[in-house]
Amino acid sequence: MSAARTFELQSASGVRVGLVELGASISRVQAPDREGALADVVLGFADVEGYATNPFYLGCVVGRVANRIAGASFELDGMSYRLAANNGPNHLHGGPGGFGSRRWRGEPASSADGRAVRFRYTSVDGEEGYPGTLEAAVTYTLSDEGALRIDYRATTDAPTLVNLTNHSYFNLAGAGSGTILEHELELRASRYTAADAALIPTGEIAPVAGTPLDFTRPTAIGARIGELAGEVGPGGYDHNFVLDSGGGELALAARVRDPGSGRALEVLTTEPGVQLYSSNFLDGSISGRGGAFRKHGALCLETQHFPDSVHQPGFPPVVLRPGETFRSSTVYHFTTG
Repeated sequence: MSAARTFELQSASGVRVGLVELGASISRVQAPDREGALADVVLGFADVEGYATNPFYLGCVVGRVANRIAGASFELDGMSYRLAANNGPNHLHGGPGGFGSRRWRGEPASSADGRAVRFRYTSVDGEEGYPGTLEAAVTYTLSDEGALRIDYRATTDAPTLVNLTNHSYFNLAGAGSGTILEHELELRASRYTAADAALIPTGEIAPVAGTPLDFTRPTAIGARIGELAGEVGPGGYDHNFVLDSGGGELALAARVRDPGSGRALEVLTTEPGVQLYSSNFLDGSISGRGGAFRKHGALCLETQHFPDSVHQPGFPPVVLRPGETFRSSTVYHFTTG
């Protein structure tokens, strides 16, 4: 098999984006600071081969179902399906052979909104335990204003589950430039999905008010992270927030700003939820550009349907049927301020 191809998108604002066919991954994002100096603001591997294993899902598309499915199993239309248990007894991010580990077919695409690359992947019936053959496409479009738009599309020939997202790790000071604990975060989310110690939702949608999860006003990520010690694995944020927009239309979900560099990131999405992850499990055992990947060295904002939705009738559904098209869009807009 030929080597996985790479692509680059450039904008008039100075933002440059690298993409790779393995995992349809964002491998690099160079963005200017308030003085115009460029830095790579996502964690990435030094070479393409790193994306062939990628145990921490750096920059890749995850699916068929992002996040967790309790018990690594589900029922659909009276049929039971068993998935890989790759997160304790639970299923995480599509399994060990999920979309983030697959080679997608990339090609330049035409767009009136900027330079674009489209990736396609066929997930066959039974892959990682999921029913139906799924035809998936992900298009990255970079505007001259520095907005990277991700459009997801999928169709199936049998009822199945779909919940796609991108798992980029952001450090707006630059990859390898310390932690993101001083980054200021605002989330347009007044509620979150309460979860147990294994990060499986209980079904309760709870208010963030009065908790360390309240980012309804710009707040340093490190301001209250210590209050979560022992709650989520090695400590930190790994929570699904219920966006006030409700999903369906493209709307502002989050703003992040690094006070030191002045770089800022706005996240807009059509999804109803976003997972805030403060890279709690990065332990320095794997390195890339900027050195070893360390705890709290970056943050993820994974736009998504809610975790374990297939077991929670009150959550937005993740079932896709023949004749339907899964559609989802997210925009990462890089600015300074």
